[in-house]
This record gives sequence, C-alpha cells and structure tokens, in this order.
Amino acid sequence: MRALSSLLLLVALPVALSVKTQDFKTCSQASFCRRGRALASRAQENVSSWKSPYSVDADSLAISSDQALFTARVKSSLYPDIKFGLDVRVHDDGVVRVRLDEIDGLRKRYDEAASWALVAEPKISQDIKWTVGKNEVRATHGKKKDVEVIVAFEPLKVTLLRGGKEQVVLNGRGLLHMEHFRTKLAAQPSDIPEEALDAEDAQTVLSANNPRSWFEGDSEDGYWDEQWLSWTDSKPKGPESLSLDITFPNHGHVYGIPQHATSLSLRTTTGESPYYTDPYRLYNADTFEYLADSTMSLYGSIPLMHAHSADSTVAVFNAVGSETWIDIAHPTPKSTETQWISESGILDVFIIPGPTPEAVFEQYARLTGAQALPADWSLGYHQCRWNYVNSDDVRQVQAKFDEEDIPVDVFWLDIEYAEEHKYFIWDKKNFPDPLDMVNDVSANARKMVVIIDPHLKRTSSYPVYQEAVDNGVLVKTKDGNEYEGWCWSGSSAWVDFFNPTSWDWWKGLFKTYPIEGKFTWVDSTEDVHIWNDMNEPAIFNGPEISMPRDNIHHGGWEHRDVHNINGMLFSNLTSQAVMARSDPPKRPFVLTRSFYAGSQRFGAMWTGDNLGSWEHMAVGIKMVLANSLSGFAFSGSDVGGFFGNPEPEMLVRWYQVGAFSPFFRAHAHIDTKRREPYLLDEPYKSIVKDILRLRYSMLPIWYTTFREASVRGIPVVRPHYVVIPHDEKGFAIDDQFWVGGSGLLVKPVTEKGVTETTVYLPAEDQVYYDYFTHQAYRSAPKGKNITVPAALHQVPLFIRGGSILPTRERPRRSSPLMKKDPFTLRVALDKSGNARGELYLDDGVTYNHREGQIVWREFKASKAGKGIKLSSHDLVRAKPTDAVDGVALASYNPTNDFAKSIAGVRVEKVVVLGLEKKPTSVKVAGGKEVTFEFIPGVAASGKKEGVSSVLIIKDPAIPEMHLYSCFRMPFGFVLVLASDPF
Repeated sequence: MRALSSLLLLVALPVALSVKTQDFKTCSQASFCRRGRALASRAQENVSSWKSPYSVDADSLAISSDQALFTARVKSSLYPDIKFGLDVRVHDDGVVRVRLDEIDGLRKRYDEAASWALVAEPKISQDIKWTVGKNEVRATHGKKKDVEVIVAFEPLKVTLLRGGKEQVVLNGRGLLHMEHFRTKLAAQPSDIPEEALDAEDAQTVLSANNPRSWFEGDSEDGYWDEQWLSWTDSKPKGPESLSLDITFPNHGHVYGIPQHATSLSLRTTTGESPYYTDPYRLYNADTFEYLADSTMSLYGSIPLMHAHSADSTVAVFNAVGSETWIDIAHPTPKSTETQWISESGILDVFIIPGPTPEAVFEQYARLTGAQALPADWSLGYHQCRWNYVNSDDVRQVQAKFDEEDIPVDVFWLDIEYAEEHKYFIWDKKNFPDPLDMVNDVSANARKMVVIIDPHLKRTSSYPVYQEAVDNGVLVKTKDGNEYEGWCWSGSSAWVDFFNPTSWDWWKGLFKTYPIEGKFTWVDSTEDVHIWNDMNEPAIFNGPEISMPRDNIHHGGWEHRDVHNINGMLFSNLTSQAVMARSDPPKRPFVLTRSFYAGSQRFGAMWTGDNLGSWEHMAVGIKMVLANSLSGFAFSGSDVGGFFGNPEPEMLVRWYQVGAFSPFFRAHAHIDTKRREPYLLDEPYKSIVKDILRLRYSMLPIWYTTFREASVRGIPVVRPHYVVIPHDEKGFAIDDQFWVGGSGLLVKPVTEKGVTETTVYLPAEDQVYYDYFTHQAYRSAPKGKNITVPAALHQVPLFIRGGSILPTRERPRRSSPLMKKDPFTLRVALDKSGNARGELYLDDGVTYNHREGQIVWREFKASKAGKGIKLSSHDLVRAKPTDAVDGVALASYNPTNDFAKSIAGVRVEKVVVLGLEKKPTSVKVAGGKEVTFEFIPGVAASGKKEGVSSVLIIKDPAIPEMHLYSCFRMPFGFVLVLASDPF
C-alpha cells in the first residue's frame, strides 16, 4: 500500500496507473552497478587478451585431514598486498560451496547472509578426495563418480562438470572483482573542467595514470559517497562491491531470482539484441503499481537461479543480502552467461548439481528448508479489502457469504482496524468488540487475519513502541540515534530484528493472556492470524521509499549489508510468535510481502500491489511459478488486482487463476468498489461460486501436494519443464502449469473475450482427459497443441492419464466443516490401463503429524488378468522417513488416534475414465459385487480422441470402502473391475 495522495486518480484514470519509475534507481544510477557493468564491457572489448587478476596461491593450499574441504590464499595482481581467503567444500548431497573473503582487511565484510538463510549447517561429504595438480585441484564425486569439481589456480576459476560436460563455471569470463576496503585518498587533479561533469560524474574522484584502469576503470566512481535525488549515502566504509560471472555453458534457459514481473524463462539484459536494457535487480522495495514486464526490483529477493537443458538441471544460490543486479545473455541458444553485481558482502555461492529438476529442489531444500506445511484451512478462500470498516461490516460480509452459500475460510482486516495505525491496538470506535467479532467468525469454523506492519508509531502512549525503546531494539541512524521515518503511523521507528534481544520480546506481544509488566494482545484469540506488509521496509520519506543504506543494525552492520534479509526476519519472528502463543503449538499462518531465501519455512507470500488488468493477471501466474521454483511454494497474486475496478469478465477469469494458486485471496484498495463475489450479477456470481466450490472440492489434492513440498521441497505448482524435463518445446511455457504431482494440468484464461484457447500437450505418448467433460486428447512424442473450449464458465483443466485424484464433492461453508466428508476417487487410466495417486490427511492445525498422527495412502489401478484392480496401500509404513516434514518417524501405528478420528470417512464414489469396455462385474476383495454405471466411450489404450468411457461406482456402502477400514486392513481395500469373471 502507498500514501493516499498517490492513489486518488485510481477510479478516474485507471489506464494511467503505473509505477513511479523516478522513485527507483536504474543500474546507471547506482555507482557499484555502473562499475560492475563497465568491468564487463571492458572484458568484452578485450576478450582475446582479458585475464582475471585473481589467482590461487598454490603454496597456501591446505586440505583438511578428512578431505572434506580445502582452503587457500587468493591474490590479486592489482593489489598484491591485499589478501583473500578461498574455502571450497562439497556437501554430502553433492552441493559445492565456494566462499571468498577478504583477510585481515581494514574492516570486516558482511558474512552472515547464509546463516540467516540456511536451515542448518550443511553436512560435508566424507567421500571426497581432493587431488592437487600443478595448475588445479579437483575432486570427483556422485553415485556414478561422474561429477567433478575443478578449481583452476591462475586465473582462479571453479568449474562443475558432469560426465565431462561443463555445468557451471565461476569466473570463466574473468569478471570476479571483490573491491577491498581501503583508505580514502585526496582527490587527484583532473583535466576535465568541472562544468563538463554531470551530477553523477561530479562526485567521482578521478585519478591519472592508473595502472589498474584496464580492469577497474580510470575513476573512483561513487566510492565514498553517493547523491541521489535529495538523499546522500555517506558510504563510510568506501567501495566494497562484489562482481562475479556465473556461466552455464550447456544450458539455454535460466529461471528464478524472484521477485520480478517477467517471464518464467528469464529474458536477456545484455549481449546481442537484449530484451531488456537494465539488469534484473534484487532490492526489496515497495514498488506499488509495478510494471507487468520489467526487471525492476519488487518486494522480495531470492538469489537462486536454475539452469535447464534437455540433458540436466543445475542451480546456483548466491548467499548475499545486499542489493544485487544480474545481467543475463545467451551467447548461443544452448548456453547462458550471467554477471552478479552486489553492493557488499562476501562471495558465498552454492553450486547445486541436480541433475534433475527434482534433485535441485531437494538439494536447495536441504540448504534453506522446505515450504512449511500450512494449516489446512489456509488453503481455502481468503476475503480481504482495505478496509472492512467496523465489526458489523465484518459480520455482514460473513452473513452475505452464508446467504449465498459461497465458501470462504478467512476474513481479513487491513490497517484501519488499528487506532492511529498503532498495530495491536484496536480502534474501539469502529471495532468496539474485537473478541466478540472474532468469535462470531470462529463460530462458523472460520479464521481472521489482521495486519501487523513493522513501523511503530513514535509515541510513549503506544506500549509496543515504548517497550522497544526500553529494550534498546530499534534501528539506529549512522550517528547512533534512533532512526525516524514516515509511514502509515506518521513518525515511526523500526525494530531491529537482527538484535536477538528483540526475539523473545516480539513473541511475547502475541500472547492472548495478560503478563504482568508487559503488553500482550489480550484483545485477540488463537483464531487470529497475521499479515506482515510494508516489511521491505517501506518508508515514505526514505530513499527509494525505503531505509537509508547507512543506518546501523545490531553488530554494527549497515543496512546496505542486510537490506534484502531484513523483511524476512520480521515475518519469521511473527510466525514463531503465532506458533508459540498456543500450548501445544499450532501451525501459524503469516503472510509476508517481503522475503528472502528461507522465508518459505515460516509462511506464505503474495505478489504485492498489482493492478486490475489482464496483463497483471497473466504475469501473476509467472511470478507465482518463479517463486515456487525458488522454494517459496505458498504464493499467490491478489484476485481482481489491488488497484482498479475490474469488469465482471476479468474478475471471473481472475477467480479461475486464484483457484489454481497455492494461496487464494481476493483483495482490493480502499478506493475501489466493493467486489465480494455475492455482489456480482448473474451469471457471473454463479460462475464464481462454482469456481470456489471447485477449489474446495480439490483441497485434498492441494493438501497432499503441500505434504510433498514440505518434505522434499518440490513446488506445489510446477511449470512444464519440471514435469517433462526432456521436452524442449515446454522449457519457456509459463501460461499453463501442473498442480503438484497430481496429474492436473491447467491453463487459466488471461485475455478478454476468449471462447477457446490453445493448450500444449507435452512430448509423450499419453492420453489427457478434460476434467469436466471427460473428452480424451492424445499427446504426441514431439508434443502437440490442441484447441479447447474456453468460454467464461470454462477452465481448461486436464487430467494426465495415469492419475488418481481424491476429492470431496459436498459443498460446505468452510473447509473445517469438510473434515468428515466422504471422498470421490477419479481414476484416469493411462494407455497401459494403470494409474496411481496419493492422499495425505492429518488434523490440519497442530504438529501431531510429526508424531505419526497421520494417514498417507497410495491408490493404484493396475491390470489384473483381463480386468483392472484398484487398491490402496499405506505409504507411511512403506516410507516412514519421507512421510512428514522435519522428522523421520521413529514409530508408526496405522490405528493412530487421528486415523481413528476419521473412522466414519469413506469413499462414496469412484469414477474410472478410459476403460476399453463395460466390465462384466465390479467386485470388492472377497468377492462381493457392487453396482455400477458404465457410459461407453473412447478407451485410454486406443488412438482415437473423443469423450472417454466412464465407469461410475456410487456409494458402495460396504465397510471395506470406509477410509479408516481400508487404512487398518493389511492391504487396504481392493476393487476388481472385471471384464471376465475372476
């Protein structure tokens, strides 16, 4: 959100809305980025003779006694007296960590970014043996011993190879440059008259006859201070930027480095005919009304890049917390060159070897943690706007949802609930009865989410601010005074969450019972969860609407060092606070706008202040996919757009997008018209209701998919290349995607007036079924485009042959009311007559799943003689170490208390698609026959397209079909669909 004055033209001139680009720097306006790009230009101009000045001192090389790592001194021919230290180690899963830091410098470089991102200190491989040669040191590892790490001495270069083929190369182009700490020298005379300098050049200290100019340039551009608009960055430490080139010689597509509003496969910013002119920027910022196609920085930063080809997938995680710019070029269609330019910090790069997309996700999850398993209710529909004006407004909105029988799980309150925007403090004029209001919502098995922003109103009458002052946990200016900025609260201060003293204090604020001598949120309940906005941090009167870079955090670190990490700590501590307020703990829901690597361990994110436009609807899908690739799977874009008044057609289409997003929230600006679903005219209202009911019916699929994400780090929504990694035609597809490993393929419509659309079916010999009509389509070994109906009420949604989908089809007002509802199984046979699927269940709110209080079943359909057998198996018993997040189950009882609690839950319907012919009988294991209905149609095993055959088994009403019964049986339930008697 932004100041109201910037939003008043919203209704009158919606087409004129766009980001105020003048509020944010381009690379040419950031001196360290200018220096980094200039270095790359000089290297390109002298490519035949260019050589990196950095080399390894071979005499200093030391290999640890267990062979796990080696260290060495690195020297620069530019500055022979400056010392650097190199540390290279291989983790037990093959990840290679490369660290380079200045040794015994005038100051210490910021080296803590990885400690905030990593979930634990990685385990070092004990199977590595480094071999030292005359010109390099190398190690071979991997199950097939086909992965090799080579560190060349002169110049310094690190290469990861697989099967002799280069995968990742660091400093292969010689752009490594770690600007060392130095003492400011007096300005040298210049032959350029002062009047010939522009505003940026005027600050530059020029030097004559510089022997290092071939590499560093001939000027000290912005070394010691930097002026931008009305702000001056004092830069007391001088230059300390870091440039590094990372090349993927055999990978033509790169993804990740969120957050940007751009395509999934990242377009070029340099080289021949680049798509963009500025590098991708990572600098968390309140970029409201952002452009829908840009490299501009947005609210969060994850410095993780995937690279993919038909042969392999690799990634690099660059653990840096400062502002970073990334240039991308494709010297050939099959290769990618990148340059990373950071304002400060050490070199701390994790080379993630893959070689498959799934392996990359698992390796990255072992570094920074997997997506937290959310509370199950948080996967339902969230209704929000800025703002529901009072308690009665909230009650009336809930009543309208119930009158129209529209499902919803969560109602949200934006900043106007708080007196003078003093968060935690209710405005009792408009919200006189907050506890009663929350309890009225809770009575319908729903939750509330309330916003808590990081800026604290600077007044002693506000207990949260006063306690922060008393505890000494506020961010300081460069002079050591309390920093004052302006935000929604007016004059505001910010908690320094890098200070450990703040942690327990912050957690204590969320307690819902009184504690003597301190403030607690007694006007709250455990059914209130939290929204963290503005945590980049957004500061209305700060440079780039944020905090001065020379502000000081705990430990003496400047804000420039930790800027991109700052917002993550706020939401992470809030998540821990919400969890800790309950005894025993319950899973928190915390939504954050700003994030960094590791944020996925603590909550959800959304793509910020988007516009109600078709372009923003479309790019929101790409942004969610990019975040998912980068570990943050619980993500979504605001349905309808934050700004603007979308027409009914657009709003309907946006609900279709939201229904297939991991996080599903509608939100709107204070100046927009009310647009809750029940306010729509027909037929739009009924279409949206059907969309919401579709989402709720599929909640078992979403929750099962989140289980996998929480254990393995595999995304909840998956782009094409992740599911079909060999299909080159799908590498750049980002307008259709898969829901986990369920087999669901969806292509939301994001254009006006569409009645049909084109869907790409991947390069495989497989059948795909329309989810609603059961129309069977055939893919092809080289891939295939199909044209499908896509009228306003239609969502192009397909089931991949070989999938089994568990759904709950009974409409309810909220998801907790569905917990005892029966299941429907959709069995979509593949060409061989097989299919499989999974269902994961737990109580959805506590951490009892880590104690084995779960149900995790596999459903399988397979050939059995001339018929097909449908069976269920206990996956917990088969895979106890993979069942839940964070722990390997030491013991497991199939008749655990949770399983007993759903003893009455059954499978009420089975739908089988693609049978060759009508079965002669359908039997349960033991021989009992059940009734069924068969509709002839196209078989999965054939080559024809058309409506598939459908077998429907309705409510068998037999004990073996009860979920609990089948879970406690040694082999689960077995249905036999016989063509001939068995």
